[in-house]
Amino acid sequence: MIKVKKKANGTYEFRVSLGSDPFTGKRIQKRMSGFKTKAEAEAAYAKLVLDNSEGAYDPNSSMTFEKFTKELFVPWYKNQVKESTFQNSSYAIDKHFTYFYNMSLSNITPLILQQWQLKMTQKYSSQYVPRGIQGLLSLAFDRATVLGLMKENPSKVIGNVKKVKTEIDFWTKEEFEAVISKIYLGDYFQQFQFMIIWLLFMTGMRIGEATALQWGDVDFEKGTLDISKTLYYKNAADYSFTEPKTKVSIRVIALDSDTLHLLQEWKEIQQEQCKTNFILSYNGIPTQKHTVTHSIRRFSKAANVHRIKIHGLRHSHASLLISMGENPLVIKDRLGHEDIQTTLGTNGHLYPNSNFQVANRLSNIIQFKTSEDTQIEHYSSNQFVRTTFRSVP
Repeated sequence: MIKVKKKANGTYEFRVSLGSDPFTGKRIQKRMSGFKTKAEAEAAYAKLVLDNSEGAYDPNSSMTFEKFTKELFVPWYKNQVKESTFQNSSYAIDKHFTYFYNMSLSNITPLILQQWQLKMTQKYSSQYVPRGIQGLLSLAFDRATVLGLMKENPSKVIGNVKKVKTEIDFWTKEEFEAVISKIYLGDYFQQFQFMIIWLLFMTGMRIGEATALQWGDVDFEKGTLDISKTLYYKNAADYSFTEPKTKVSIRVIALDSDTLHLLQEWKEIQQEQCKTNFILSYNGIPTQKHTVTHSIRRFSKAANVHRIKIHGLRHSHASLLISMGENPLVIKDRLGHEDIQTTLGTNGHLYPNSNFQVANRLSNIIQFKTSEDTQIEHYSSNQFVRTTFRSVP
């Protein structure tokens, strides 16, 4: 990794190698200091390396993928994405990039990447490989190509693993009712768990949006919920608010009367136990995903209902609206999707029996009576069809 040092006066400095002088062969080094934070030093390091690269491919380059990843790619990538995105991606980088660490960048060919790809598909789903791991690898190879360390991006040559559409897991209205029937609201912690499951099912929020909610985001008079932020949670002492996933994720969700009533009750009970602005909190600090997962597992098991992931509650809300015949555009806005294709492509096939329900509603909807005789002058039947007229009773 980059050797950023903290000086006695509290500022940060680093020393970077910029290769060798083509005439003297001497190593070129540069030292920079005076940065107020470590992040500023790392950003300056990444920019310095980029600015000093001509971007011309050097076939004699022997830089290993490990050195490139730790000293060039990670510092650059960290300054391109949100902190929460970087933290989530760091796990995949640390775990899966190691396959190439001992290889020179110039030696990573499409054939080698395809061999890696085949091994990965034997261990992981076809969804996870292209969207998660290979997407990051491709980004790293792109950066290496820009810096002149690779001739081409091998990921773009071989393409992604063909994705197999997986079934989306969700709860029907009846399954949801069975799950919440096992929750005892007389217990403070169980009521907290009830509010988590209820709110996610009835609004379709993303988990980060839900855990970021403050009481000031609820307008009890208008009956609305303001979604304007998401929560980055590392631990109980390290969490922060960040911008939502996309601009359209900033939205206002209208709440039903039941949800408003339950929120009002929860607020009164919660504030007696702890003073906090977080809606989904029982101890003054925001909720972590593990608590939500535990709640789903615990009560779905008690109700003998299949367990779903946290995001399955978002799909469950979309499914409920679809089963109610709601306008897809309304569902799109409520979920905070960027376009209608995302809404229909992800959730359009849910509630498969809806197709038969439509057929039932179409039955006998058209009242018709056909003519008792032909109404077309000089009518002649198709030459391949023998015309026979019969009297219509």
